[in-house]
Amino acid sequence: MVLASPPVAFLLRKVVIMPFHIVLIEPEIPPNTGNIARLSGAMGAVLHLVGKLGFSIDDKHVKRAGLDYWDAVDIRQWKDLEELQAAFPDGRFWYTSKKAVKTHLQADFLPGDFLVFGKETLGLPEDLLQRNAERSIRIPIHTSIVRSLNLANAASIILFEALRQTGQLEEDG
Repeated sequence: MVLASPPVAFLLRKVVIMPFHIVLIEPEIPPNTGNIARLSGAMGAVLHLVGKLGFSIDDKHVKRAGLDYWDAVDIRQWKDLEELQAAFPDGRFWYTSKKAVKTHLQADFLPGDFLVFGKETLGLPEDLLQRNAERSIRIPIHTSIVRSLNLANAASIILFEALRQTGQLEEDG
């Protein structure tokens, strides 16, 4: 389901061959989702919200974090990951987890890939990660004191690496 149709100005911006997709599974914290929406709008990514959200999409905190950029974001909502995957049967999905063996720098991103992030408190389900171990990636953390990175920061890091690998950071629009 498409939540917001991008305005004509968004559609006329520099054409991306195939945009990346950021997938948030049951996000819980409104400012994280708002910041990721802003990131998606700025970088031409499609934002997919999957499952039960921990807030209303109209929540003032989500809108505040996204500021006045909501019209530039292609946001779609799905009841579950299976529904999203059925809509994109040829999609390549990368699953993020601090438990993954491969780092995001070892991934071989292609335009149009889906970057999947779990809820802030629990991450992605263990069985999903086990079934997709070859497509599970992590961001290296150099200390055991910090358990994980903020969701919006992690989405930014992985999206920018995917854009870098595919030559989409050469110019800005």
